[in-house]
Amino acid sequence: MYWILFIGIAIASWLIQKNLEKKFKEYSKLPVIMTGKEVAEKMLRSNGITDVKVVSTRGMLTDHYNPVDKTLNLSEGVYNVASVAAAAVAAHECGHAVQHKYGYAPLKLRSALVPAVNISSKLVTIVLLVGMFLIETFPQIMLLGIILFGVTTLFSVVTLPVEIDASKRALAWLDHSGLTSGETQKKAESALRSAAYTYVIAAVSSLATLLYYIAIFMGGRDD
Repeated sequence: MYWILFIGIAIASWLIQKNLEKKFKEYSKLPVIMTGKEVAEKMLRSNGITDVKVVSTRGMLTDHYNPVDKTLNLSEGVYNVASVAAAAVAAHECGHAVQHKYGYAPLKLRSALVPAVNISSKLVTIVLLVGMFLIETFPQIMLLGIILFGVTTLFSVVTLPVEIDASKRALAWLDHSGLTSGETQKKAESALRSAAYTYVIAAVSSLATLLYYIAIFMGGRDD
C-alpha cells in the first residue's frame, strides 16, 4: 500500500515540476515593462523596506529570500528579464521580505526550525537505517530517527502557509501597481499557483514517509 502511495506521489511530483517549468518558459515570453530586479526593488520600496539588497544568483528557479543577510536572490531567468514569469517570481520573493518586516508568525517559526533541520538532515538517513536494522534490540534508535524526520516534515508543513501567503502578497501588489492586469494577472497567478503545488506535494511526500517509518517502528515493537 505504501509503495503504491510513494509511486503515485513521485509521479505527481514529476508532473507538477514539468508543468511549472513549462509555464515558466511560456510566461517568460510574455513581456512587461520592468525586469525582475526592477520589480523587486519597486515592491520593496513601496513596502518601506530599504535594508534588503536584490542580487543575482545562478541557476533556474533558484530564487529565494535570505532573512539572515537580508538579500533577495533572483535567478538568471528573473533578474534581468522583463516578463510575466520574472515579475511574478520577483514579487513572490519580495512577499517573504514583507513577511519578515511584519513578523509573519509562520515565517518566524520556519526560520527557527532551520538549525534543527540542518542537523536532522545530516543524521536522519543513517539513524533510520541503523534503527531499522536494530529495531528488535534497540528500538530507541528507530524512534530517534522518526523524531529527526519529524522535524523535517514539520518544516515542510510550515512552509506551505509561508509560500501561499507570499504569493497572495505578490499578486495583490502586482495588481495594485498595474504592472499586470487582465490576462497577464491571470498568467502570474497561474505561475505562482503551479509553484505552490511543488510545496504541497513535498509536504504530502514527507508526511507519507513519516507515517511509513512510524508503521515500521510499531510493527517492529509488536514483534
